[in-house]
Amino acid sequence: MAIGYLLVQVRTAHDAVPLKGVHVRILGEQGEVLYHLMTDESGETQKVPLETLDKGFSQNPYYAGLPYRSYNVLAQGNGFNTLYVSHIPVYEGETAVLPMELVPMEVRQRRPAETRLFIGKPAVAMQEPRAQEGNAASDGNVSMGRNAASGAESNAVMGGGSTPGSGADNIDTPETGTEGERILRQVIIPNPITVHLGAPGSNASNVRLSFPDYVKNVASSEIYPTWPDASLRANIYAIITFALNRIFTEWYRSRGYDYDITNSTAYDQNFVYGRPIYDSISRVTDDIFNEYVRRRGQNAPYFTSFCNGTTVTCRGMSQWGTVTLADRGYTPIQILRNYYPDDVEITEADAYANVPASYPGTALRVGSTGLNVETIQSWLNRIRRNYPAIPAITDAAGTFGDSTRAAVTKFQNIFGLAADGIVGKATWYKISRIYAGVTRLAELDSEGITLGIGTVPPNAVLRRGSGGQDVITLQYLLDVVSEYYPTVPAPSQDGIFGSATERAVLAFQRATGLLADGIVGAATWKKLYEVYRGIGQNVPGTGQPGGGSGGTGSGVREYVVRAGDSLWLIAQRFQTTVDVIKQLNGLTSNLLNVGQVLKIPSVQSAPYIEYTVRPGDTLWLLSRRYDTTVDAIKQLNGLSSDMLSIGQVLRIPAR
Repeated sequence: MAIGYLLVQVRTAHDAVPLKGVHVRILGEQGEVLYHLMTDESGETQKVPLETLDKGFSQNPYYAGLPYRSYNVLAQGNGFNTLYVSHIPVYEGETAVLPMELVPMEVRQRRPAETRLFIGKPAVAMQEPRAQEGNAASDGNVSMGRNAASGAESNAVMGGGSTPGSGADNIDTPETGTEGERILRQVIIPNPITVHLGAPGSNASNVRLSFPDYVKNVASSEIYPTWPDASLRANIYAIITFALNRIFTEWYRSRGYDYDITNSTAYDQNFVYGRPIYDSISRVTDDIFNEYVRRRGQNAPYFTSFCNGTTVTCRGMSQWGTVTLADRGYTPIQILRNYYPDDVEITEADAYANVPASYPGTALRVGSTGLNVETIQSWLNRIRRNYPAIPAITDAAGTFGDSTRAAVTKFQNIFGLAADGIVGKATWYKISRIYAGVTRLAELDSEGITLGIGTVPPNAVLRRGSGGQDVITLQYLLDVVSEYYPTVPAPSQDGIFGSATERAVLAFQRATGLLADGIVGAATWKKLYEVYRGIGQNVPGTGQPGGGSGGTGSGVREYVVRAGDSLWLIAQRFQTTVDVIKQLNGLTSNLLNVGQVLKIPSVQSAPYIEYTVRPGDTLWLLSRRYDTTVDAIKQLNGLSSDMLSIGQVLRIPAR
């Protein structure tokens, strides 16, 4: 019998918080327990071997059965709801990495609820239309990912053509759509991408994730990971390009939808929430996730339609046909040109949205020096607070030495990247994304203290059109919840109850079993506070009301050392003394390292808080949110204009 492998990663808050000590049981097809594992400090189990079928079956288009064995996984952790994932395909020689994102229990919740996700066979194996499901559970006990069986209407990405009688928009288009469609000026990698778990216009939930993770999910949901490398690359190029075409043309956004793409194969491509990712697919995606197919002389991503090529045929690429061509020695671009115009070429996207700093274009390795190295070192040192298995960096700031390489290698191991100790584009953007996630949680903790959220909900009834401080409180709570509930979007904290806030309220109400009317009355306020306090009580390292391990304690805050800092400057900033800081941190000298975490006494109110600019922010909105003035913010930051950049760190005067 052939052998495949399974590795489970249990985390929360979009990978920002690993969950240690979670019980993970791997079950056979009859429900028998094959392994009982515990997660380590990185939220990861050991990799275990499992019996499966010979990979030759998954490379044969004429094999009528399923070329793999299926397994089930149950994850149970103290303070978190239970997650059960069933029908996980395991292939010979492949490691399936199963991400399990657990949701914290509410503050008064007596016992964990159980969410069930069904994975099932990939789209290439589907032979007949099936009904689409994608609605989130309303009571926490039903699967939010039943789209997993979803391949649904036709298995094929038939140029986006709608299913007859579906009632959805007709989206059968050439490369960049039809007249009246909005088109962006640049091809930008979205971060995150928002996926609708159903057909266009359906009352299904949305989930948000990074673009590389989306591509890995779709590739793992569409094809077999055992295919030749050239075949995998050709298919992944088609998947990337299809998604970027939807974004470049603003296909759904321009029609008033609040998502970028759907998981319906009658319209887009197969995406299965909560599915495992296979190592062969992950490696290829990390290498090419920002590359796409276009026609020579054009910038627009080509409309790369595809289908399985056996039970369903189409004008675009045959997925099974790519295997035949790869076996004949075709390169990925030759395979693509076999199905698309002869002048298609592969190019890189213009930018990667919403990251603190763009990839410098040259890989960083031992011997590299400069600001980019210092940036990576500071990011890794901050991430290390959440992932203590990453070793401390002792190299001089801006010098890539052995300790930096060790930290990079461990990070790569934890997050499924090629563990070579080199910071290429995939590693750079993964470090950037995790850094943004962990600092975002810290920022939210700080905001909660500044806003004075407390434990008693407001009495106000809020609805679309409402405004004021209670709306800011609502938006803050939804922002926190969105980090832990994948179907709840984060609204801007502008104090105005508009359409985005209403969508977030509706999503929260659906996710927690409330009447989904978009109105925030007593029941919704009560549930928001119970969920919020449950996060503070159950998630390690949070500083929210209700507890949470790893807090800094009363009268102390944490500060991450930045370039140009000294003990004297930090002491002046926080109205304390150098000796107090040294004593509190056990320091014997005045030397500091970028990324070093210091404990700072906070008996007196700090003169400012630090805030990272997000999409939609303006100086006026920030002044309203933090009860200050535009002039005060500009003066504190030395700004000469009102222009802000996403990722910019501002000092906001504290109240």
